[in-house]
Amino acid sequence: MRIRDLRPEDYDHLCELWNKAGLPYRPRGRDQRESIIREIGEGCSIFLVAEEDGEVVGVVLGTHDGRKGWINRLAVCPVYRGRGIGRALVVEVEKRLLGKGIDIVSCLIEDSNLDSMACFARLWYVPHRDIIYLSKRRSPDT
Repeated sequence: MRIRDLRPEDYDHLCELWNKAGLPYRPRGRDQRESIIREIGEGCSIFLVAEEDGEVVGVVLGTHDGRKGWINRLAVCPVYRGRGIGRALVVEVEKRLLGKGIDIVSCLIEDSNLDSMACFARLWYVPHRDIIYLSKRRSPDT
């Protein structure tokens, strides 16, 4: 398994992987090709894929605002789960964020995604039940 930066030509594989992993995506909103490609080129994004025999089998989208890092959209193809791919992707994002001086890394997980909660708990992430997540969206597709 090899971890590398996500490239624009990986977009279709990324969407296919999200489908296989059961992650919803918004192709008319924040997950549209143009948005992902734009973010790849920005300095606040660390988008990584895991490859095995040339096939994209895992992905993670890491971002930061200069103060706090975020791990988003971690997905591993179901037939490759249990091999440490998700862990390796998270550890690599954390390492790169630390290299940018980011000392806090967070993630948001939908309460129905028990597999992700267990994965992040094994990586020493702690839930904060006293924080309420609020968002304002321009459209439901965002």
